[in-house]
Amino acid sequence: MFVHAVYFWLQDDLTPPQTAAFLAGARSLTTIASVKQAHFGIPAPTDRPVIDRSYSHALIVLFESQDDHDRYQTDPIHDRFRDECGTFWKKVLIYDSIT
Repeated sequence: MFVHAVYFWLQDDLTPPQTAAFLAGARSLTTIASVKQAHFGIPAPTDRPVIDRSYSHALIVLFESQDDHDRYQTDPIHDRFRDECGTFWKKVLIYDSIT
């Protein structure tokens, strides 16, 4: 199992159409053929000192293998998301892990 966790901090001044484009683009990533399972959401309302809730949105994508992940990275849907939405965030952090 390969887990790809992406955390986005959106620009503070996005217009509603830009926000809608980001949301649609991020959700489109979950439709890529090599994706086994995916979650797209916002920070949960939990509040403990060890929890970072400063991000805007999280995308967690599970793959059967690193090869599946690598195909995801070069998929046209992924490329389109980066090209069309890459200016909408001020920060992105990615954490990849395997079992």
